[in-house]
Amino acid sequence: MAGPLIVLDPIFKIYKTKYMAILTFETLSFQQIGDVLKITLLKLYTTEILCSEMDRISPWKLIDAHTIEFTKIDQEKAEIKFSHMFSKALDSLKTSLTGNKATYLHRNSGIPLFGNVAFGIVYRESSIIEIKPMNGCNLDCVYCSISEGLSSRKNDFVVEKDYMVSELFTLLEFVGEPVEIHIGVQGEPFLYGDIEGLITDLQAHPMIHTISIDTNGTMLSKAMIDRLALCTKLQLNLSLDAIDPDIAKKMAGITNYNIKHVLEVISYASARLNVIVAPVMVKKYNEAEMEKVIAWIAGLEVQPKLGIQNFLRYKTGRNPAQEIPWDKFYKLIEGWETKYKIKLRWSKDDFKIRETKKLPKPFKKADVVNAIVKSVDRFPGGVIAVAQGRTISIPDVEFRRDMPIKVKIARDKHNIFVGSKV
Repeated sequence: MAGPLIVLDPIFKIYKTKYMAILTFETLSFQQIGDVLKITLLKLYTTEILCSEMDRISPWKLIDAHTIEFTKIDQEKAEIKFSHMFSKALDSLKTSLTGNKATYLHRNSGIPLFGNVAFGIVYRESSIIEIKPMNGCNLDCVYCSISEGLSSRKNDFVVEKDYMVSELFTLLEFVGEPVEIHIGVQGEPFLYGDIEGLITDLQAHPMIHTISIDTNGTMLSKAMIDRLALCTKLQLNLSLDAIDPDIAKKMAGITNYNIKHVLEVISYASARLNVIVAPVMVKKYNEAEMEKVIAWIAGLEVQPKLGIQNFLRYKTGRNPAQEIPWDKFYKLIEGWETKYKIKLRWSKDDFKIRETKKLPKPFKKADVVNAIVKSVDRFPGGVIAVAQGRTISIPDVEFRRDMPIKVKIARDKHNIFVGSKV
């Protein structure tokens, strides 16, 4: 016999019995394709569950893209069984842009957000704290220092927003003074499905005076910029490597890069937000474009800050050219500053960067640590192990989840840990 009806919404008279369950998700969406239930996490990451597996929970159907209805089962059992099934499906999570394997870091994942330079929270004992809620990019820039983008074959990470916010706010209590939060992901942060919610949460914290975010601008729209402008602490750091459409496409590494849209975004955002435009000058690629960029910025009604960067070669980068010698680079900058009467060279003093409280390290270089393997690493062939609230990157280890491992620490700077298997 059915239990008593419980009124969930008196306006629409939606009822639930003990033999029906409705599961609604904000960060998940669903699509039934044949005998497979496709699940999309945070708009970018996908996995699948066989419909026959769903049938094992109880009879079910999709109510809408975010809602599943189960019959002949109560709410609590449906939630537990679906959660268990979804956890297994996360082992097959992929980034839809590239097909790369992805790892979801959430409050129950057992993976801390401290210890890795590619995801989570990077605290370098300064008044700028980096947070990295995801990896992945919709461009393929020729100069990318980490070879990120559509051609990347690295493993990706995505962090649950509430997990990130909770761990960050705990760190802020420890730091005990106002700071800037820099959303500097290895990729394009506006691919992150919860980016606006993340910015809103950061805006509300009294110890955060600035929220800076690096973006290529391709995913921004005027409507989104209007919403972002409500966050008074926000600063957009926008890429602009060329004005010429063909050179801009070459720099971005994709044929459909729309420089006109990016220019419109910069112009619109500069009138509403704090904006810094940060071109990267690459020898024999876009040197001749720098003066065009300067002239275009100088012609805007509301001018953003402009800081030209010198391309640097990195071990993990694409490195399409040699570096411009620093003496030559600074001579060019000084000449352009004089010619266009615009500031182009910025230092940490301009952004009031200062040293802050040091975060204790649970272990140091040369220590041997007992850890547990929890995930594949960013670069294929390695793993991430966990010990004492930190992650440790270990190359050349085959992944076996929850495998005990003894690690000798090779790097410990800024609570970023790399080790080797003992």
